[in-house]
Amino acid sequence: MNWDEQIAAVSPHVVKIATPSGHGTGFLAFYSNNGDWCGIATAAHVVAHADEWEQPIRITHDASGTSVFYSTEGRVIFVDKNTDSAIVLCHKRELKLPESPIALLPMEQPCGLGVEVGWLGYPGILPNNLCFFSGKVSARLDGAHAYLIDGVAINGVSGGPVFHHSPSEKKIHFIGCISAYVPNRATGETLPGLLRAQDVSEFHSVLAFVRSMEEARAKKAQIEAEQRPKETAAELPGQAGTAPTATTPMTAPRRGR
Repeated sequence: MNWDEQIAAVSPHVVKIATPSGHGTGFLAFYSNNGDWCGIATAAHVVAHADEWEQPIRITHDASGTSVFYSTEGRVIFVDKNTDSAIVLCHKRELKLPESPIALLPMEQPCGLGVEVGWLGYPGILPNNLCFFSGKVSARLDGAHAYLIDGVAINGVSGGPVFHHSPSEKKIHFIGCISAYVPNRATGETLPGLLRAQDVSEFHSVLAFVRSMEEARAKKAQIEAEQRPKETAAELPGQAGTAPTATTPMTAPRRGR
């Protein structure tokens, strides 16, 4: 399967995710059993601020020309900052997404070194154009659940799907999610580096324990309750009420958002 065929197959599964502070990319990861709601995979840094501050997000599906505005009541977002992975659970509503998601790569079959992969996203320099990139897997970071890829990530592409076509299985798998660009500063200057893509382990994890939107809300509340004491204990005097600080997407490690 040529790149143009792979792009044609993957593009309908890709969405643009806009928040009050910027935009990123996402992709259809799974549906509920009854098909009423779906899981949109993206990078945590794309949606974490909107989730924490209960801000709305807009998901746009260019392939069908549909766009849906989601308030906090209309979605549940699971954020894992440790792996820079997130899942937005939401009802499809007007989004005309494909009926069958592209399969996530099984975790027991990680992508090998030297394998050529592609990725799609909405770069900040062309925010209304879905762009294609490609490269080869340079390293597998098992402890970090990530890949390093000989390629680039540009602001806005964060959260975009990394995909690979297996000739033996004659099918495409999503192998990961664009997270960051890590530049080479060995000489003090910014030189070409490597793209970092998180694998799909967090998406498999959410899929395993979520069966309904109600269950998802309960699980999210449980996770936040468990994390809250740790966050409170870690606070220093005078931190309460401090205004949030804006983060620059392309600081090291450089994120693709």
